[in-house]
Parts: sequence; C-alpha cells; structure tokens
Amino acid sequence: MGADVDMYAEARAALVQELVAAGVLEDPAWRAAFTEVPRHLFVPYYFVGGATGYERLWGEDPDPERRARWLRGVYEDTPLATRVRDGELISSSSQPSLMAKMLTELDVRGGHAVLEIGAGTGYNAALLAHRLGGELVTTVDLDPEITESARKHLEAAGYDPVVVTGDGARGCPARAPFDRIVATCALPSVPRDWLSQCRPGARILAPLATGLIALVVQDDAHAEGHFLHTPAYFVPLRGGSPGPAPRYAGGLPRRAMENDLFQFMLSLTAGSLDPYEALALWHRERRPERERFGVTVTGEGEWAWLDDPQGPYAWPLVGGATR
Repeated sequence: MGADVDMYAEARAALVQELVAAGVLEDPAWRAAFTEVPRHLFVPYYFVGGATGYERLWGEDPDPERRARWLRGVYEDTPLATRVRDGELISSSSQPSLMAKMLTELDVRGGHAVLEIGAGTGYNAALLAHRLGGELVTTVDLDPEITESARKHLEAAGYDPVVVTGDGARGCPARAPFDRIVATCALPSVPRDWLSQCRPGARILAPLATGLIALVVQDDAHAEGHFLHTPAYFVPLRGGSPGPAPRYAGGLPRRAMENDLFQFMLSLTAGSLDPYEALALWHRERRPERERFGVTVTGEGEWAWLDDPQGPYAWPLVGGATR
C-alpha cells in the first residue's frame, strides 16, 4: 500500500513539474492544489479510442501492464474520456494544463463563491475546494449518474463541495449569489440565468465556439468580455437550447477550412454570417486571433463582435440581439 502511495505521489509530482515548466502553474496556491489532489481517485477508469472503438483502462485491472498504462494516462497532460454511452462521449476529465489555465484565468480570491457547470469526475471541483473550501464551491450536472459518481470520488479524496443534479443552463439559484462561474462544457451561447445569479463584478469563464470567453458581469442583465488566446474543445452542455450548426459551404479553400482560427470564427458566426462573408472578413482583418473577438450579453440578447462591441463587425448569437 505504501509503495502504491509513493507511486501515485511521484506520478503527480511529475505532472506538476511538467505544468510548471509549461508556464501554466505559476500560482503557488494552484500548484499546491494540483500537487495534493489525487487525480487517480477521480478517474478509476477511462476509455482510450482505437480503430475498433473504445478500450477501457482501470486501476484494478488484474493485468499489471494494463494497470501501469492506466496510471501513466491518469497523470499525463491529456484529456481522458470517462463516460461513453452508445458509442458517444458524454463526459471527460479535461487536460490538466487547460484546467490550470482556466483556474488561473478565473482569478478566484479567498471568500469567493464559485459555481461550476459540468461536474465531470469531480476533479476540478476538488481543485477549487482545495483552494477555497468546499462550502464555497458548487458543481452542477444534468446527469444523475455523473453527479453520483462525482460525489463518491470527492468523498474518497476528502473534499466536500456541494454537488447538484440539475440543468446547468439554469445555474443554481438555491446557492446564489456567485462571484465566479466556470463551465467545463461547450456552450452555444451564455445562459442569461447565470447573470442574475452573479454579484456585480463577477467573472464568467466558459467554452464557446472552440474558444474561452471571459465575461465581467455588470448587473443581472449585462456582461461583456473578450475571448482568451487559448483554444478549447469540450463535450457540449446538455440541457438548454442547442446552437445553430455551422454551415460548411462547398468551395471554401481547403487551407482556410483546415485553419483553427477560421474554424473558430466560422463557429462563432454560425447562423448569422454566410461562410463566404466570414472568409472575406477573415482575410480582410488579417486572420484575427481569438482574443480580438468578444461577446456582449444584455437583457435583450447577446452578440459576438470583432475588436469593438459598438464597431461594424458584430453578429447575433443564439436568439439574436439588438444593439
């Protein structure tokens, strides 16, 4: 048993060293959280995709070689598929370096109440609870199997954030108000219910259109902010309303279609801007980086924009918006 504990601790220390070297774990408090929270307790098994489907690796496999593969994967800087249903991925444990970036950008302070949308394995909630204390952290997920599993993992690791089964698009009014909201699932737009559950000055960080939008809440009907430089790919939010699918018109140049930044812009403007118009704008603006784009949320709707929310380049998100 002692040898196993040493093995887990060494693997965890190696991961932390890798994250520090990558420059994504500079904050000593987050470095301590990643050092002390045992990720292996949150992913007792996961799935590896292959040519014939998903292969399941788990920590109690009788084959020592497969157990070693499981442990290596747990403490690699890689996302892990943790729940597959009918061949479809429905839940995962995010890449640790991306988690570190998001937690840093969330900019939490002592006493902040945080709502996490998408409980996943419970690992991210444990990192937040390590920093803030369990009483200030709420994590919500639509799937009761996911929340029950997250509760068990958190209990095994010794952390006690509040785990709620519910529609994340509606937030968690019973636990409001919040100083920070972080989503670990991809959104078609920013649910307006979140704003009414935030204190003025609260920060919302959420995956949107293969990017990460960081919004500052002004009041219960207004929020605005820019995208971060970081790309982000997450399992979609379940519940709420789906967003429009991007229209991939034939004839667009292959070089553009294979460009990550153009795909981001195409996804962000889906349902509002013709793909050929998007391509012309992308070239005219010299292939803008993610951080030149932003989102404004009001009581009337929400829109994405390039450079300036009041400028000439703005597009309604789901439901449209007036300006």
